[in-house]
Amino acid sequence: MKVVIFAGGLGTRISEETDTRPKPMVEIGGKPILWHIMKIYSSYGFNEFIICLGYKGYVIKEYFMNYFLHNADLTIDLQNNDVQFHNSNSEKFKVTLVDTGLETKTAGRLKAVQKYLGNEDFMLTYGDGVCSVNLGELLAFHKAHGKIATVTAIQMDARFGGMEVGDSGEVVSFKEKSKDDGKWINGGYFVLKPEVFNYLEGNMSDMMWEDEPLEKLTHDDQLVAYQHEGFWKCMDALRDKIELEHLWQSGQAKWKQW
Repeated sequence: MKVVIFAGGLGTRISEETDTRPKPMVEIGGKPILWHIMKIYSSYGFNEFIICLGYKGYVIKEYFMNYFLHNADLTIDLQNNDVQFHNSNSEKFKVTLVDTGLETKTAGRLKAVQKYLGNEDFMLTYGDGVCSVNLGELLAFHKAHGKIATVTAIQMDARFGGMEVGDSGEVVSFKEKSKDDGKWINGGYFVLKPEVFNYLEGNMSDMMWEDEPLEKLTHDDQLVAYQHEGFWKCMDALRDKIELEHLWQSGQAKWKQW
């Protein structure tokens, strides 16, 4: 099963890191977060990826073009221009890199890679979020309900604590942090049938996947949520990058399933 990854956005909310590279190439533990996402899929046997490129897509192309080179020891005979590779630490990834437009929004990016997917189910996610979702269970759930689309639903931790205050100012209850009012939100990690492209007809270059396409799928009772209660984290801002780096360095990276 192929995996599509959105990797073309500008990453303006983490501009400290994205002036010279796209957000999926921002590193956690010395590896791009895109690599971490691909490793999550690979740990469940999904190794064929289609990457939707946009902003500074050439950086991602160069990374994978030189991946074997940068993950092996080398002996270089300068006289003969001969290179021998030793102890390669490569991956099983097969990666298709597709330029889907600098300004194209997510629905248009997905439509642009349709020709690489064939007539079979596929997975889809964003190039900035890691989680501990069991992809085997997610896929089984998708196959069982038979609908067109499955989305992984997650509950965000509230950023701030909350208090209930009485009429006289007394604190009735205090809660430092909790899940955000029990609301479930889109956590990515979709599984989709090829019929999803019926919801991407016409010019989709200015359309977000999360808007009209998902709304229409919902209206047609074709979107089902797989509720994931484990770890999930999106690298939306610099503080998120710092938090993910801390988790990795401290051995608490719950998304590391390999």
